[in-house]
Amino acid sequence: MLTKEENELLTRVGPGTPMGDLLRRYWQPVCAAAEMDERWTKRVRLFGEDLVLFKDRLGRFGLIAEACPHRRASLAYGIPTEAGIRCPYHGWMYDRTGQCIEQPNEPEGSTFKDKIKANGYPVQELGGLLFAYMGPLPAPLMTRLDGYVADPAIRMVGRTIIPCNWLQIMENSVDPIHSEWLHGHFQEFIEKTGVKYTFSRRHLKIAFDEVPYGIVKRRLKEGQREDCDDWTIGHPMIFPNILAVGTADASWRTYEFQIRVPADDENTLHIWYTAYVPPQGADIPRELLERVHYFDVPAGGEGRYELDMTDHQDVMAWATQGAITDRTAEHLGSGDRGLTLYRRALLRELKKIEAGEDPMGIVRDPEHDAVLDLALERDKAHFADGFESYFRRRHWRYSPIAKDLVALFGKKEKARTHA
Repeated sequence: MLTKEENELLTRVGPGTPMGDLLRRYWQPVCAAAEMDERWTKRVRLFGEDLVLFKDRLGRFGLIAEACPHRRASLAYGIPTEAGIRCPYHGWMYDRTGQCIEQPNEPEGSTFKDKIKANGYPVQELGGLLFAYMGPLPAPLMTRLDGYVADPAIRMVGRTIIPCNWLQIMENSVDPIHSEWLHGHFQEFIEKTGVKYTFSRRHLKIAFDEVPYGIVKRRLKEGQREDCDDWTIGHPMIFPNILAVGTADASWRTYEFQIRVPADDENTLHIWYTAYVPPQGADIPRELLERVHYFDVPAGGEGRYELDMTDHQDVMAWATQGAITDRTAEHLGSGDRGLTLYRRALLRELKKIEAGEDPMGIVRDPEHDAVLDLALERDKAHFADGFESYFRRRHWRYSPIAKDLVALFGKKEKARTHA
């Protein structure tokens, strides 16, 4: 249980808040880069700020406040230039840092433009995602997770806005037991087919290990040996707001990252990033490898949750707690020790930045800018029902390449079955 003051501290993320300040110290994903292929601007709301992601005439990206500082017209309708973006209302032009660099109707020689600056943030691309850094400069190096740089890979990006605070979503990532009930017994109740899923096997043990980049959670379920990957390896939550999920097959390397970026105190941009790395020599259609396949996932809502879908089961559990759950009224048990470990880490890292230090996981020295190879279970129990069965219960059902993936993995499963 948290005090009211602690709950406020950990959940408020707007400009000037301690938690907003902490989360802004990390590069955060904005969207799939491919979303900007056929457009010049995209409205974005992050950490309580209304922003515009734009592409200039040279193909470079910027992220600046949506409202033009002149008369507050929207730069979402701006005119791209080689140097930045021009407001459609009176033509004031801003570069990618938000600095006003031209005011067409001001007197020649005027320095008025030098005094005008909108909030602007650097943008970089990695793994087919566009990331923004909204913290104090100089910006740290981007954390290059292994799944972002894996090549060749089939990449998918699903996204939605979930109507609740970011923290109740992230706390789910250090709560292994929920899967036994929400994705197991509840799934079986919803389907009413009598089918039993591996998710519903009882947890015999859970454990949490803090590592330099976050927290690793491990589980041992009924029917598993203690040398299984779920118990000896597990999978991590990358501090502060990414969950990495393990894979099911040793021949294909699969990376799944779930990234939770606060839009504001009561809404969260949720991104599912998946990269499938085929075995060497696999015959994969070129069109699957050449681009990032992005898609929207319905946010659900009362009466609209697809409760046979694992991801909507999670969203239901998060959103029905309320926009910001009241942690003063909770009663934690022994299975919730992952939550308390994570909350302590957040409070500790807040004290670091208050003292002028970098929080955990921040890299500034180029000599230490290595790819972060994550230890992930390669034989995850939850996949034991088969790829296609698990795939159809996930948000992947909305992917534009869903049929292609089921066909690829279905052939592999059939081959394994008849081997």
